[in-house]
Amino acid sequence: MKKVKITILKTTFQDDLAKEYGVEGLSICPLMKEGEVYYADYAKPEGFCDEAWKAIYQYVFALAHGASEIWYYEDWIKTPGVAIVSCNDGLRPVIMKLEATDIESNLEN
Repeated sequence: MKKVKITILKTTFQDDLAKEYGVEGLSICPLMKEGEVYYADYAKPEGFCDEAWKAIYQYVFALAHGASEIWYYEDWIKTPGVAIVSCNDGLRPVIMKLEATDIESNLEN
C-alpha cells in the first residue's frame, strides 16, 4: 500500500445558500486551509476534518491500493492516479486534489 497526497486546493463559500440556510456569521471552513498537504492510506490523517474524510476515503483507499486507471467512464479526470474531490458541506465545500504516490505506507504509524 502507498500513501496518497491530499492537497487542499480551495475553500469555497456559497454565499446565497449560506444567507438562506446558514447560521449568522457562517464563513469558510475553519478546519481546512488552502495549500495544506496531508498524506493518508487507510486511516484519516491527524488534523484532517472527520466529515471531509467520510466524503473522500473511498478514493484515497483506491489510490493507496494502486488504482491507476482513469476514473469511471473516462469522463471525469484526465490524469491517471489523480482525483479532484470535495467534502460534503453544501454551504462551504472544500475542494481537494488526491494523488497517488510512490511513498510506502507504514502500517504502524
